Amino acid sequence: MAKSHSVKARAEKTGVEKARAETAPMETASVDTVGADAFLTGQLLIAMPAMQDPRFAQSVIYVCAHTADGAMGLVINRPLARPSFDELLRQLEIAPVPPARRIRLWAGGPVDGGRGFVLHTADWTGEGSLRVNEALALTASLDVLKAIAEGGGPREGLLALGYAGWGPGQLDVEMQQNAWLSVPADEALVFAAEHDSKWRRALASLHIDPLALSSFAGHA
Repeated sequence: MAKSHSVKARAEKTGVEKARAETAPMETASVDTVGADAFLTGQLLIAMPAMQDPRFAQSVIYVCAHTADGAMGLVINRPLARPSFDELLRQLEIAPVPPARRIRLWAGGPVDGGRGFVLHTADWTGEGSLRVNEALALTASLDVLKAIAEGGGPREGLLALGYAGWGPGQLDVEMQQNAWLSVPADEALVFAAEHDSKWRRALASLHIDPLALSSFAGHA
């Protein structure tokens, strides 16, 4: 959502639309909904202890879209020290600063780190929002930041810079190779501030002790 990458409603593709184009074709509407047959959409991916890629070691990823054409998700346990929410609002020229309320910033993944995505509860949606399921939605336009800064917007939200992306079948192969466990997303875990404990808490939801975890393919 950095200004140099200009998240502009009606002026260019939003980050959600770009990710949508890289995963699966969906009808353009003010609020789109991922289909019920969308694989791991709406699930959490939990990196196995043996994860070799340092970018994803002990990561927890919320899967925003997963189809036969690929997948897109946001890492939700890598906090960003800079920019702060206030600094980002100033950069984007969004008032008021200081804002009436704030959301936390996270490093969402290694792809397109200058682009911002707000993952939030579905009680609020705006133009270009992608409704992941009945509970959560994804928005990459400035509307959601303006609403939050003014004290409104969704009940819960987080802002991720960048995202994790997989090509056709790539995530499926990684699941078969035991790189990830999957579990239904818990809102309290998704939006929790305690990033250091999210990976262990996600494993605990499967009643798994990471010290005793062997390499196996797991789905909740």
